[in-house]
Amino acid sequence: MSMFSADEMKGKWKQQVGKAKQYWGKLTEDELLEAEGRQEKLVGLVQERYAVTRDEAEKQVKEFFGK
Repeated sequence: MSMFSADEMKGKWKQQVGKAKQYWGKLTEDELLEAEGRQEKLVGLVQERYAVTRDEAEKQVKEFFGK
């Protein structure tokens, strides 16, 4: 899924929170920070907040990380 280690992802994630907030305006900065860039956690948040299917949420998260 990701080529980064969990620690690398956490460090990079703090820099990405602003972009993620623009991408998913309904998620709070606190929620995004708490997710720590973990794709599974983000998929759950996106699915819940945007009332989309798990497949759609996974697609959005993959698109975000693909950028």
